[in-house]
Amino acid sequence: MRLLVYGQQQPHYSQYMLNQYILNPALTGIENYTDIKVSHRHQWVGIDGAPVTTYFTAHMPLGKQDFRTTPTSFRIPGENPRGKAYWESYTAAEPHHGIGIQMINDKTGPLNRFSGYLTYAYHLGISAKTSLAAGFGAGVNNLRLNTGKLDFGIVTPVDPAVYENRSLNYFRPDFSAGVYLYSADYFLGLSARQIIPQKLKFSDNSVTTTEGKLVPHLFATTGYRFLLTDEFNLLPSVMVKYIRPLPVQADLNLKLQYLDLCWGGVSYRTGEGFAAMLGLNISNALNIGYAYDYTTTRLSTVSKGTHELMIGFIIGNKYGSWCPKNVW
Repeated sequence: MRLLVYGQQQPHYSQYMLNQYILNPALTGIENYTDIKVSHRHQWVGIDGAPVTTYFTAHMPLGKQDFRTTPTSFRIPGENPRGKAYWESYTAAEPHHGIGIQMINDKTGPLNRFSGYLTYAYHLGISAKTSLAAGFGAGVNNLRLNTGKLDFGIVTPVDPAVYENRSLNYFRPDFSAGVYLYSADYFLGLSARQIIPQKLKFSDNSVTTTEGKLVPHLFATTGYRFLLTDEFNLLPSVMVKYIRPLPVQADLNLKLQYLDLCWGGVSYRTGEGFAAMLGLNISNALNIGYAYDYTTTRLSTVSKGTHELMIGFIIGNKYGSWCPKNVW
């Protein structure tokens, strides 16, 4: 007997719009500083064994030359640094490199997956206000199965597939790649994670084989920034995700930002549910975001929702920016 296992293999993120780097390595080194993000997500609270995801990311530019010559470079007292002057003075990126690191731990029931990557990107201005970046990531996945937490019921207390395999501990190489087109008022990104399909299998060599396959995850993101007033920006965005053989899934997002101080947003994920989000830039070195997800599936009867917390740290912020110039 053979059992094939497919499904969602990369974690869900509700606040990916605050850290698109977690989906697309082309954003490596996009800003003028070292950008650090720490996030913890507890999905479907109240359900035993539901996914719990924690990640750490950090990336920085190399050879990026910026000068204090425009309002996008430093704060002007009394003026919104993301207001009308931002559009008028925005310039494309100077050619530069970026390097970064991603560490992600995702635990679902007895299965734990740890992924670590090093990333690189190159940024280039292709017009006066538009830039293009391309990047890639290389790393390793460690998948570990805690067989002591497996429960097959009272009829079959021990599954033959794991009888001689008390622990599943696989290391597999992993790669990601992406491109990112960005300007003052729009962005468009394409990326692929888990590029190389790989089989995972453990068995008793006689009766049962349990087989899974790591499949590529494809992402497309786009968004536009509307200047409602000189104090408020409205930022609609969309993410489309495809994982063969699953149906295409989309996230529809809307974010309202006040000056460069705080923001609120809502999101709808097709076939799954809604999310509400809030964020605050506490200083030019610290920001925080929170999201609450409510599922519209049958899980809503047993789940108390999903909580996601993200904390951002900015190092080397020599221009004192309270919010990113290029990622919003």
